[in-house]
Amino acid sequence: MGKIFRELTPVGEARKLFLENISPIRESEEVPLEACAVRVLSESVFAGRNVPHYRRSAMDGYAVRASDTLGASPSNPVLLQLSDKVEESTCTWVHTGAAVPDEADAVLMVEDTVDVGDMVEVRAQVYPNRNIGVVGEDIKKGDLIFEKGHLLRPCDAAVLASLGFSSVRVSRKPIVAIIPTGDELVSREKAGDVPPPGVVLETNGLMAALYVEKWGGIPRCTEIVPDNPEKISEAVKASLDADMILLCGGTSVGKRDHSPQVVESLGKLLVHGVGSVPGKPTALGVIGEVPVVCLPGYPVAGLVALYFFARVGLRKRGAIPEIPGTVLKMRLAAKLSSRIGYVNFVRVVFEGDQVRPLMGAGAGVLSSVAKADGYVLVPENVEGYEAGEEVSVFLIE
Repeated sequence: MGKIFRELTPVGEARKLFLENISPIRESEEVPLEACAVRVLSESVFAGRNVPHYRRSAMDGYAVRASDTLGASPSNPVLLQLSDKVEESTCTWVHTGAAVPDEADAVLMVEDTVDVGDMVEVRAQVYPNRNIGVVGEDIKKGDLIFEKGHLLRPCDAAVLASLGFSSVRVSRKPIVAIIPTGDELVSREKAGDVPPPGVVLETNGLMAALYVEKWGGIPRCTEIVPDNPEKISEAVKASLDADMILLCGGTSVGKRDHSPQVVESLGKLLVHGVGSVPGKPTALGVIGEVPVVCLPGYPVAGLVALYFFARVGLRKRGAIPEIPGTVLKMRLAAKLSSRIGYVNFVRVVFEGDQVRPLMGAGAGVLSSVAKADGYVLVPENVEGYEAGEEVSVFLIE
């Protein structure tokens, strides 16, 4: 595509093209229930037993024969003999969750009784199966519990545990290779107290790795690679055993920007340049079956590319269901300006029940994200919003 942005691809079109070139990984693994949260089932799960598997009491109280309580009321109580078994005119104490004796067909709440020595004064009538959880009331043997592709939650783990599962089969997490590039970069370990002028701490790789982990992948970071196409190519080739590659930096059209051309030389460059502010220099490609996102070096532009492309690509690669983010409808405390023809990622802060756009929030000002509470996406065909207008605010993860 050369060293100029001949054409910018709209964000939606770029995302669609990228996803069309991504295939979900097929491998699965067995994990213990203690580690199954936010994992994706690789097979449907069916119940191998009833829950409960016995008749259990739903209340603290007395197991009784319902017929022995007929007509009981506070003004007309019935006396039953307290016993260790249930027979005619007798009752026995049961705790919540305890097995109900076979001879009993109801449980009388303790609140509806009064102890009178070794007798129980019954002050309410109950009917058969009252306050009893019958066998299979919660789950019946053979029931479909979760379908393949279900994203497991902690409450789901509890259901599986109640069915006797100790582990479950889930899709393998996608491994994402993160390759930071740039002659100006230095690792935090080697930087010392303050790096000299012209030298920048490498932080985009850290940010990308933490988001990859948050979104369900396994990050694998490489050493910093210099702005050399041969070196970048070597690093990419060495990372093709990963399920996705994120190249950080070197995506624009300057003399030291080589990432898109390296992707094109090794595979297929789908997009270079998207209609997004920030994030315009983003490039997308695929090498064999490995999707590649070239993230701009400016931190906020890199974050936007992570949100717009790496996140959805990672989820499709790992067959991870998309979870809608929190979106708030709020009014603007001040005018929000945007650039027509681009999707604008505008950071905002809460101000009472309104939001205010952050000033001085350029693509290189990463602190603007840390200061922001959320962001507003302004469509390509909209030239900003006036103060007082209602907008959709996405919370920053």
